Amino acid sequence: MAAACSAKRRRWGRAVYEIACLSAGLACAAVEAVLKGELDNAYSLSRPPGHHCLPDQSMGFCFLANIPIAVERAKAQLGLGKVAIIDWDVHHGNGTQHIYLQRDDVLTISLHQDGCFPPGYAGEDDRGVGAGEGYNINIPLLAGAGDDSWRYALETIVIPALVRFEPELIIIACGYDANAMDPLARMQLHSDSFRAMTEQVQQAADRLCGGKLVMVHEGGYAESYVPFCGLAVMEALSGIRTEVQDPLLEFIQQQQPRATFAQFQRQAIDRLAQQFGLQ
Repeated sequence: MAAACSAKRRRWGRAVYEIACLSAGLACAAVEAVLKGELDNAYSLSRPPGHHCLPDQSMGFCFLANIPIAVERAKAQLGLGKVAIIDWDVHHGNGTQHIYLQRDDVLTISLHQDGCFPPGYAGEDDRGVGAGEGYNINIPLLAGAGDDSWRYALETIVIPALVRFEPELIIIACGYDANAMDPLARMQLHSDSFRAMTEQVQQAADRLCGGKLVMVHEGGYAESYVPFCGLAVMEALSGIRTEVQDPLLEFIQQQQPRATFAQFQRQAIDRLAQQFGLQ
């Protein structure tokens, strides 16, 4: 760690390593609690995030690879086998992909805005290397994609990929920056989108791995709106509906893309599903 931090471009501020360790530790604790049956599912409110962190350097606000650290700890200490990682942060989960690109025991799926971050990257042709061939799936979505596009991608690619893989545990890298108010992307999701997406994966987890689902917090930079999206996810996970109302829900629903856009994006998703052998 000292060597990695010595280069000027990688220099960290005071106590960053300790804080990053706490963030990764939350993910570790969440995974352990679910695998041991202490919790039905869990949400790790990890900060800083981790999905951009590369094996040899930090990147994109991410200092440690929270989810891979939790996965590898569970494999070493708890005998965890196959794991599926779904990343719906609006930015590509490049760090997680890099770590598992040559592995067939971890399925990595990233839904992200095409070309957003890392700049210019889409990734649909990066499907794994060696033993990992076919175990890395990228779903680049067009800027402006809304509720229909994201949920259709889950239904058409993500869920069938999970069924084919048969994981023992599902982890979601849960970024909220695909929401319509986020300053670092150009997507059109709202709180009910995140609620429905969580429920889609929950249902798959119930069928495939006894409901073992862990969500680990990633990005989301619209400070006035992320709390409503996060609450919707928590309500879905817990099965408890609060009386809190999303004041922007109707506004964002009215801004959803027109049917012609949604159909165009669906066709692109269908083509990807065929390429991945899922249709």
